[in-house]
Amino acid sequence: MIRHTLTTVVAACSVLLLVGACGAPDSGGTSDEPVGDPVSGGTATMIQVREPVALDPAALTNNWVGQSLLGNALYGTLMIDDPETLEIEYRMATDFSTADGGSTFTLELRPDLMFTDGTPLDAEAVQVNWSRIADPATGSSSLPQASQIAATEVIDETTLKVVMADPNPMFAYSITNSTLNWIASPTALEKSKDAFNNAPVGAGPFTLTEWRRQDRMGLERNPGYWDAPRPYLDSITLLNVADGSQRVNMLSSGGADLASETSWTALARAEDAGLGTEIASVGGGQYFAMNTRRAPFDDPRARRAVSMALQLDDINTAAFEGTGIVPDTLFPESSPFYNDIPLAEHNPEEAQRLFDELAAEGKPVDFTFLATSLPETKATAEVSQAQLAAYDNVNMDVEVVDFTAFIPRNIARDYDMMISSANVQEPDSTLWNAFHSQSRGNVTGISDPELDAALDAGRVGTTPEERAAAYEIVQERLAEVAPAIWYIRAAPAVITGNDIHGIRLYSLGSPLPGEMWVTG
Repeated sequence: MIRHTLTTVVAACSVLLLVGACGAPDSGGTSDEPVGDPVSGGTATMIQVREPVALDPAALTNNWVGQSLLGNALYGTLMIDDPETLEIEYRMATDFSTADGGSTFTLELRPDLMFTDGTPLDAEAVQVNWSRIADPATGSSSLPQASQIAATEVIDETTLKVVMADPNPMFAYSITNSTLNWIASPTALEKSKDAFNNAPVGAGPFTLTEWRRQDRMGLERNPGYWDAPRPYLDSITLLNVADGSQRVNMLSSGGADLASETSWTALARAEDAGLGTEIASVGGGQYFAMNTRRAPFDDPRARRAVSMALQLDDINTAAFEGTGIVPDTLFPESSPFYNDIPLAEHNPEEAQRLFDELAAEGKPVDFTFLATSLPETKATAEVSQAQLAAYDNVNMDVEVVDFTAFIPRNIARDYDMMISSANVQEPDSTLWNAFHSQSRGNVTGISDPELDAALDAGRVGTTPEERAAAYEIVQERLAEVAPAIWYIRAAPAVITGNDIHGIRLYSLGSPLPGEMWVTG
């Protein structure tokens, strides 16, 4: 059983947790005084970083910088994980079991779950949603996770058999950190895109009442939600604010109660302003992904040269006011997976030698950094461009696009360099998806047999020692083949005012609005 498998692995690997999350306590705000039991009623204004392109779960992203707050509100969750213990907690699912080391799973659902259109959230509904996400034509950001599933079979109304393409005993974590966790009504999904966007149908704690594009969304309590008395809030106003300073100002002035946050600078300002912060601490981080499928980064010398040329501390200072954490190693020292294997080496002299060597061979390092319009992303790209301008035989241009244009470029792998992330809690669900040659989530295109073998071993290892040894090799190979320049630890976080409580994050900073309540 996966309950047995996961708890056994987690118990055996409890010392192997990459890093405990800062822990989402039961209440937000800045006071240590108890706030009592949850109370029903009231409304809250919340902020997400980016407006979604569409409300189909397949078009959303389940992390703090995407639309996790919205997705959890509309669709609820099959299961969540505890960032501190990595224990799986079942919600609309009651079990996710394997008896053969992750070759097949059995998903069990709660009986009598209903979408807000009156149709059943049953095994067939999960099958439809997962099949759509696994279809490359859908263009889902969760394709890397869904593509690990070879087939599904509806056993009965509450039971779905899942056959994996390759054994993965840790696959539950690929559900909790992706949109596989969100199930929409197949009946509603059969309608046009515009019709679904105007009236998305899930079984979550809230329903959509309005969507003013480029402005706000209105959500109201779902009276038929399965987990009564949740949700506690009567309604939510959801705003889209891309700028971190503006998010902090809105909470400081009482214009909002909670904001998903991406910026270390904004988090520091929020703490200075006396606001609450909840941060899901992770290993890995954000990195410059170099596309190894095409020049110039198909040559490892070009990748190493750019990596050695950039001064990451200066990027942190310029883009994040020095508030971020530049990762020296893939795993923090608190992790038993930690090895003192540097992710990068700043060596200007060797960088220039490699630039000159490549130019002499007719391979000058000339590339474009594809950046989104998020302020931190744009600033990071521009600072990197300025640093590389100090070297000969290298040229970096910056192309800034909005997020709707960025998505198809990412899917088509049409870029030289861009920002991606591999934020690590349970390592398999992140590192295999990001760097295995067979993964659809391998944005860099890196293909290294030794790296693949180590990632496979880390996935199926049955003892802490086996997994630690495998991920040591993963770290060595990532440093050697250099597909990525890790420039900042991620900040999966929310900022809260004093009157909102019940703040709980799962996976990569995914907040649960159905748990929240307000006082005052």
